[in-house]
Amino acid sequence: MALHICIAQLNLVVGDMPGNAQKIIDAARHAYAQGARLVLTPELSICGYPAEDLFLRPAFIAACDDAVKTVARELAGLEGLHVVVGHPVGGDVRSKSVQVQRRLNMASVLKEGRVLESYAKRELPNYQVFDERRYFTPGRGTCVFDVEGINVGLLICEDAWFDEPAALAREAGAEILVVVNASPFHVGKGGERVARMADRARAVNLPLVYAHLVGGQDEVVFDGGSFALAADGELAGRAPSFRETLFDVTADRTAGGVTLASTLAMAREPEADLWDALVLGVRDYIGKNGFPSVLLGLSGGIDSALVLAIAVDALGKDKVRAVMMPSPYTADISWIDARDMAARLGVRYDEISIVPQFEAFKAALAGEFRGLPEDATEENIQARIRGVLLMALSNKFGSIVLTTGNKSEMATGYCTLYGDMAGGFAVIKDVLKTSVFRLARWRNANDPYGTGANPIPERIITRPPSAELRPDQTDQDSLPPYDVLDAILARYMEDDQGVDEIVAEGFDRAVVERVARLVRINEYKRRQAPVGIRVSHRGFGKDWRYPITGKFRA
Repeated sequence: MALHICIAQLNLVVGDMPGNAQKIIDAARHAYAQGARLVLTPELSICGYPAEDLFLRPAFIAACDDAVKTVARELAGLEGLHVVVGHPVGGDVRSKSVQVQRRLNMASVLKEGRVLESYAKRELPNYQVFDERRYFTPGRGTCVFDVEGINVGLLICEDAWFDEPAALAREAGAEILVVVNASPFHVGKGGERVARMADRARAVNLPLVYAHLVGGQDEVVFDGGSFALAADGELAGRAPSFRETLFDVTADRTAGGVTLASTLAMAREPEADLWDALVLGVRDYIGKNGFPSVLLGLSGGIDSALVLAIAVDALGKDKVRAVMMPSPYTADISWIDARDMAARLGVRYDEISIVPQFEAFKAALAGEFRGLPEDATEENIQARIRGVLLMALSNKFGSIVLTTGNKSEMATGYCTLYGDMAGGFAVIKDVLKTSVFRLARWRNANDPYGTGANPIPERIITRPPSAELRPDQTDQDSLPPYDVLDAILARYMEDDQGVDEIVAEGFDRAVVERVARLVRINEYKRRQAPVGIRVSHRGFGKDWRYPITGKFRA
């Protein structure tokens, strides 16, 4: 008899235990009606992931315990149904003067109103964005349970990246591995997961089902794309990426062991994954935090154009407002292109000149600045006027401001505190400038959300980037060419290569040292930047933790 497995690839909300429990209940009931007898939900599905220091609060753990009981009680009448839910258990125990951690990242198998089995995660990741050793103690056991005559071995996320947990499950009689996960997205991560899980399946000669979380949570995005692998590592099925779904896998016993059958979603190009990650990150940050709408400064440049297109794909045109704030140095083509793009996407568009305010600031400071030439001070005043105007509109109408700075700018400090950095969510803060251009061209060639083809005027993409804060200004007046800059940043910031290593790859030493210095001295700015979406394997956020004050030089 074949076992019908359902992967409930769910978009959950951290801390919404009643809502998450109801989502699991609804998914399990639907799957059961379709014949499923094993339903897999993501890692820590009861509370959402990552819950960070909420794990340290006893009331939070108690609410998770209550939610697990609710799921078990509500599904008690579904005979033969096994539902795997993820949840934290335990707390801190004080022994004399020492606080001892006894908290576990758990997955429990619920059947007919009770907890049939439980398994505690053994391998706790503590790198990149992960802090699990801060919250949890490693588990020590194994979990193998019978469903419809097939022995199922249960693992949690990182466990499957190591040899021992899967090997122990096989020794305990597992005929198939199921892995529940919450693995943050970065470009290329999907292929890496499949490759590593294929290695695991081959190592133990067992088929493997990988159930993954989907959705945005602050700076991280989970991409779904759950999958099933045969014992030889070959893909037997793959769920769609970046959306909720109930994904079915059939496990059948044959003479050679258990085989899996499912549907196979098409492979995707990197730009499609990157675009969907940014869209989902915006949609969930805005939606889960209850903001009614967004607004942004539309300059006629490529960064704000890209953010506008992402926002409309994420939220729809009626929830997006663009504001053009021309300065004395704004070129006519910037006005023309900004109006053109707003019209193409159908968003509300307004123009508020900053010339009167800029002149007022200069007049107020004339005595202090007498005899001194204009420099970056006057440029920053213009950026800060725009920040004040956008935040005033945000306060008045409740819309959150989307900032438009990219990763190249965040890295080198080519941005203004309390100016273009002012806002609530930094959409492309982990997208290098060269990728900004690539994404803009990709979006003009594709319309994945049906909001309009070719939304970005071609001239926005092809003209030299400029902040337009002084006459005839271009970005390349202050920075190396973006193809050079981004190549150095990828090596220095993302891959931790040293200056000498980068120079050995053919880059000019003076340029490399200058970029390294800019990254170092602008840490204080990045600490004050809004949270934004992480889409690389190392972004400026939870997985970049450098001191502001320090004397080390690479």
